[in-house]
Amino acid sequence: MTLLVPGLLLFFAPHLLPTLRPLRGRTVAALGGSESVYKGVHGVLALSGLVLMVWGFGEYRAHGLIPVWTPPVWTQHLALTLMLPAFIVLAAMPPRPSLIRYRVKHPMLVGIKIWALAHLLANGDLGSILLFGAFLAFGVYDRISVKRRDLKVPGNPGGWTRADTTSVVAGAVLWLAFLFGVHHWLIGVPVLPGVGA
Repeated sequence: MTLLVPGLLLFFAPHLLPTLRPLRGRTVAALGGSESVYKGVHGVLALSGLVLMVWGFGEYRAHGLIPVWTPPVWTQHLALTLMLPAFIVLAAMPPRPSLIRYRVKHPMLVGIKIWALAHLLANGDLGSILLFGAFLAFGVYDRISVKRRDLKVPGNPGGWTRADTTSVVAGAVLWLAFLFGVHHWLIGVPVLPGVGA
């Protein structure tokens, strides 16, 4: 927990700057007015935060979870189901125009929100609530911010495209891969009992 919270702060602080335009402008000016320097610093801070966050969450899990509530079994089934559309939406990210991308507007934000919600439903310990709750809260905040900033959204492709089919297939393959071993290999937690353990 000692590394998880600083990791979350370090990761989300630079991600909040684009939503606070005046503060972002002052930060760029303080860095000599260079967008590339700003993006470089942003990248280093976010990556450092991500490393701390992952490391901190691993340490927290290794030293024992702090239970807050016990999710019922059905929430785990719901979480598994929700991860399929999360993978499909994430696979619909730019640069390919697609109907999925047109409908959801911002695939990464939608995918992250579904992922975070699914993991919040399935985990009732303090570290998970902090980690996935932070991602869900940021996803909701950033989506509202995107609307206010009136950022360009993808155009209507006029119907189902090859990119949509690719997104569905790629998302389903990733979902199955995580279901049957990748999640256990990456995170150390099997999704299905006895699979990948």
